[in-house]
Amino acid sequence: MNRVKDFRTQAGLSQLALAKSIGVARQTINLIENDKYNPSLDLCIKLAEVLETDLNTLFWETRHV
Repeated sequence: MNRVKDFRTQAGLSQLALAKSIGVARQTINLIENDKYNPSLDLCIKLAEVLETDLNTLFWETRHV
C-alpha cells in the first residue's frame, strides 16, 4: 500500500495535475494509487519530489491510526 493519494489530495492536486507535473498519463497515477502498477524508482522519486515527501513515507511506512 502506498500513500500517493493521501499526499496528492493534501497538496490539492488532481490526478491529472500530478500526472502532468511528472510526465505520465492520469491513468498511471490512478493505477499507482490503487496498487495496480509498480512505478520505477525514477517515477517514485519524481512523485516524492512533487508531493514534497520522501520515498519511505510515500511508499513504505505504515500509517499510524
